[in-house]
Amino acid sequence: MFFDGTGLIIFAVFAIASWAVGQRLKSKFSKYSQIGLRSGISGAEAAAQMLRDNGITDVRIVSTSGRLTDHYNPADKTVNLSSEVYNGRNAAAVAVASHEVGHAVQHANAYAMLKFRSAMVPVLNVSSQYLSWIILIGIFVINTTPIPLLLGIGLFAITTLFSFVTLPVEFDASRRALAWMDNQRVVTSQEHTMAKDALKWAAMTYVVAALASLAQLLYLVSIFLGGRRD
Repeated sequence: MFFDGTGLIIFAVFAIASWAVGQRLKSKFSKYSQIGLRSGISGAEAAAQMLRDNGITDVRIVSTSGRLTDHYNPADKTVNLSSEVYNGRNAAAVAVASHEVGHAVQHANAYAMLKFRSAMVPVLNVSSQYLSWIILIGIFVINTTPIPLLLGIGLFAITTLFSFVTLPVEFDASRRALAWMDNQRVVTSQEHTMAKDALKWAAMTYVVAALASLAQLLYLVSIFLGGRRD
């Protein structure tokens, strides 16, 4: 997608930023995983309790392989927790587990931004199969016709919008998780600080992804405008 120095710089900057944030998240998670919770509750137990407290009975909690692969699947209503989160009895594990249940609560309450995000998924799944080819063709034929690149920019704009819609969904899930942990006295004030910090760095991965998508979109627009002037 990037054919000149500017494009390569954009790619490099955000690739490094993404790597740095990812490493920071892993470091924080490893650090807080070494400190056991005073309550002794595990990630899976916290998830089950938070579901009960919100009156949700049709969501299953599943242990999955991998590290930091935790997610909520609205299609089959499962909270998928990596083994270290599922079994972990520390602030990081309980924070991540509660965050994923936060998404289940959003789903149960028909949270508007989650519904909007979910509605975009089918469009993204289709466009992602052709997006790179459309943009590539559009760049090569821009002096002949701007239509392919304009179409590619439109599809990429949807991808960028999806990245930014994801942000309030993630922030809200963390807010719900932290509020529940405090209300139910699952964590002490010190443990709350650790849980909040872990979730902050998890959220930063989405922030970097959104900014990277926006930068790429603006770059494509600049190619389009430059090609039109030529």
